[in-house]
Amino acid sequence: MTTTATTPLDLLRARTRDTVTRRQDDVLALSRQLHADPELAYEEHRAARRITDLVEAAGFDVTRGVCDLPTAFTATAGSGDLVIGICAEYDALPGIGHACGHNVNGAASVTAALALAPLADELGLTVKLLGTPAEESGGGKVDMLRGGAFDDVAAAMMVHAAPSDSVGMSSLAISSWQVGYTGRAAHAAAMPERGVNAADAMMIAQVAIAAYRQQMRPGAVVSGFVTSGGEAANVIPARTTADYDCRAVTHEELRELQARVRACFEAGALATGAELALEAVGNDYADLRQDLAMGRSYLAAARALGRDAKAEDPSIRGGSTDMGNVSHHVPAIHPMIGYDCGDTIMHNPEFTRYGTTPQADRAVLDGGLAMAWTALDLATDPDHRTTLLSRLATRSPYQEPTATPSAG
Repeated sequence: MTTTATTPLDLLRARTRDTVTRRQDDVLALSRQLHADPELAYEEHRAARRITDLVEAAGFDVTRGVCDLPTAFTATAGSGDLVIGICAEYDALPGIGHACGHNVNGAASVTAALALAPLADELGLTVKLLGTPAEESGGGKVDMLRGGAFDDVAAAMMVHAAPSDSVGMSSLAISSWQVGYTGRAAHAAAMPERGVNAADAMMIAQVAIAAYRQQMRPGAVVSGFVTSGGEAANVIPARTTADYDCRAVTHEELRELQARVRACFEAGALATGAELALEAVGNDYADLRQDLAMGRSYLAAARALGRDAKAEDPSIRGGSTDMGNVSHHVPAIHPMIGYDCGDTIMHNPEFTRYGTTPQADRAVLDGGLAMAWTALDLATDPDHRTTLLSRLATRSPYQEPTATPSAG
């Protein structure tokens, strides 16, 4: 690491910019390929192959199928003691493709990794690109945390597509459930007394949840829809199912909300005699806790690239992400990288068509370069570096977050 203290930061930034310029055709082609060929959670085989083939050809040491996930991977360059994890997302949404811009997210992360790789040994870095499947449903980052993929990572980062640039906002903790009631069918007019109405059980649960909303903590959200509720008006429904999400400001408050909402579903079963089956879908996501020092470095980098990036209050929360779980275990940032998308927002079919515009391409390149410059700050600033390595050395094995972190 002999040049860390002697190589001017401006020169290091220029070298990463030169690398991005040389590789921009590759990373923009990757973004467009991901966009044109969307794959759903845990099924992103072609996306993972495209990314790993690209970085392996660039000299990265690639391990595919990590943590027993066929579409997860790690790719490393360098052998320094400071391991910077760059998370690549590449899953899409059912029916509407990359309406959350994960083609931009993933390609930007690849851009950052390629930009840093030539400098890794010079700066005492290990650049670790983590292919993280199933952010939209399931939570591949949580699987990879449990599997040890982040154990050596001192700091983690990614950018996320959005209508505008922002740094520092948080997200809501979330859990997802599949709910089912099983009753007993009967003729609705001739012998209704012999039936057990599963649809009524669901109705009672929904009324109970609606009544509970007045007492929910601020920021809590319960949302869902009935996926099946009967087959004929003259038959007492014997089976009713629904999908429900619970969101809360912190993981601790999520546990409280889950208990109360579960009681509402149990009330439907108790009132009607139907049997309740409540099954968790995927991993619970924790609230996002962004590292302030890393966020300041990223904000300065984005502005130096001419982007109108805004520093957001951490109390502002939007959506949910499994990067929240990473941020409870590893110092992390998750800035939004913006591009023109008209009047639409993420998770809208219209957002999908903006994902390969010139502005989206610029977001890929700028997002990747801003992350690379943030990593340069972490590597070359003695205070940043010492703090991250000290925290890594004393960090406990990954555990599910259960309490609200202290402010700081």
